[in-house]
Amino acid sequence: SLQGRSKKKSRKHQRFMERRALLEQKGLLGPRGHLGSQTPVVGLEAHATLTKANGTTAQCSAKVPKTKPVASTSLSPSASPDSIARHHSVLLFQGNGSSKKVRTSSLVLRPGKYVAIDCEMVGTGPQGRLSELARCSVVNYEGDVIYDKYVQPELPIVDYRTRWSGITKQHMKSAIPFKTAQAEILKILKDKIVVGHAIHNDFQALKYFHPKDRTRDTSQIPVLKQRAGLPVRANVSLKNLARHLLHKKIQVGCKGHSSVEDAQTAMELYRLVEVQWEKELARSLPPRPPSPVTDPTADSSHYMDDRYWPTDLMASGL
Repeated sequence: SLQGRSKKKSRKHQRFMERRALLEQKGLLGPRGHLGSQTPVVGLEAHATLTKANGTTAQCSAKVPKTKPVASTSLSPSASPDSIARHHSVLLFQGNGSSKKVRTSSLVLRPGKYVAIDCEMVGTGPQGRLSELARCSVVNYEGDVIYDKYVQPELPIVDYRTRWSGITKQHMKSAIPFKTAQAEILKILKDKIVVGHAIHNDFQALKYFHPKDRTRDTSQIPVLKQRAGLPVRANVSLKNLARHLLHKKIQVGCKGHSSVEDAQTAMELYRLVEVQWEKELARSLPPRPPSPVTDPTADSSHYMDDRYWPTDLMASGL
């Protein structure tokens, strides 16, 4: 049996050497066993020459594991929901149904594409009924904080709402003007997919409107409510979703909410159902219209052509 295995190995080695010689003739295999200039030879026996201590050489063969094909990792910032869903479906296939593998692949895919936001508001105006921004936190796909600042409202603060907002008079000493904060935050949100819970409140505090197809509101995801065993049409708080799906407690105690913790929790919930949600959105949302192309030759003088004049004026002889 040992002799049979030796012959089998010898034939295998011979086929390998023949194939290697053919690839070298075609210029596809370099002298170091690489295809072209980048892709290494995989699935074959990679032979290397080892130098012993006495100066002699010995042939050594080591099996190189086959590498799995990886999906393209480049998606432009203007990618449509359809292309996003197609990309996620490829990741789902590669992950063989493992949500852990899918989430890892998506993280490698484009971590800078997603951010999660949460804002804390204070009361201004008559009896403190107006809500104005007092703190804004933004985290990336991994949950790392990329922005967290206190903001001075444009109107005098009447109610700090500390029990819910966590904001105190002391925090306002380091606050920046609203216009400054707004400019900084919108620069971060530009061309991003923004995740949040009841996120319309955050955008309202920022006096901003984000494109619908780039907004992911965890309070509006039926699949999250289904996983939590809650009614699909119910208004479910971030606190309840975190308890049911992430098995963690947030917004506890009397010191108010943490906008960083809430933003991180919203991102965790999004990642939990990311692939399925993106596929459903791709089917429901229309594709983004192409950006208008400005024609440098189109100036006001062209509007003097007859085709731009109303027909009734043309008929009157003007």
